[in-house]
Amino acid sequence: MHAPAHDAARLRIALALTGAFFVVELVGGWWTNSLALLSDAVHMFTDVGALTLALATLWVAAQPPSISKTYGYTRAEILGALVNGIALCLVVVWIVVEAWRRLQETQPVESRGMTLIALIGLVVNVVCALLLRPTQHGGIGVRAAFIHVLADLLGSIAAIAAGIIMLITGWYAVDAIVGMAIAVLVLLGAWGVVREAVDILMESVPGHVDLDRLRADLEAITGTCRLHDLHVWTLTTGQYALSAHAVIDGSVDGELVLQEMRRVLASHFHIDHVTIQLERSAPCEPDSVHV
Repeated sequence: MHAPAHDAARLRIALALTGAFFVVELVGGWWTNSLALLSDAVHMFTDVGALTLALATLWVAAQPPSISKTYGYTRAEILGALVNGIALCLVVVWIVVEAWRRLQETQPVESRGMTLIALIGLVVNVVCALLLRPTQHGGIGVRAAFIHVLADLLGSIAAIAAGIIMLITGWYAVDAIVGMAIAVLVLLGAWGVVREAVDILMESVPGHVDLDRLRADLEAITGTCRLHDLHVWTLTTGQYALSAHAVIDGSVDGELVLQEMRRVLASHFHIDHVTIQLERSAPCEPDSVHV
């Protein structure tokens, strides 16, 4: 299970830095007439929203279960990550449309100012990326925010490169091209977050679980004939659940079979939320068929 308090502290610092620089970059993009800076500023605005949403969903997820929400609100973090991923995709649409318009009608850019602001942005994004870098116990909400910041970091590097090229060659079209490159980076990050969030909400088998191996390991426990109605899903980041019916032959006490199943699931597959219904049958046949 990840540590929400630690995640929240990192998010607050990153939010303060990002919010302050968003204003600087927005004004700077307008002053220099740079699409690369403006697109990065818009993306940084989504960073502010992403960090705020991640903080809010961490707070909601920490609320205790209720009569109507027996699992609690842990999936609020997943919903927040999904919204962040979709927001990133919308940013991509805006950047591509604006970049295409500027390619049709090249506009001059104040290259020196743009490069200076992009350099400051790079420093801010490096600090935020270090704060939010993925850890073993970090949640998907923080990972979604990290992807926002990482895309901004790469965008700052691209904007610096564009500024230098324009200073040397006067080729202003590179600004729009860099804007499109930033859009591609944003889309790549967004797709991973959206896919993971959708998989969790659709209760897909967690990526680290080999279902065939899990079934084989449980059926290898002495006294177990076979499993059916086997389901494995993710509750939220780092919390996995399983439900199944296990047919046993009575040669071993049912409680001992359950204890061994729980041990195998916890130690081999990191699954702690386990519901297994035992069904007794005649002695197991060697060629038992899975159902």
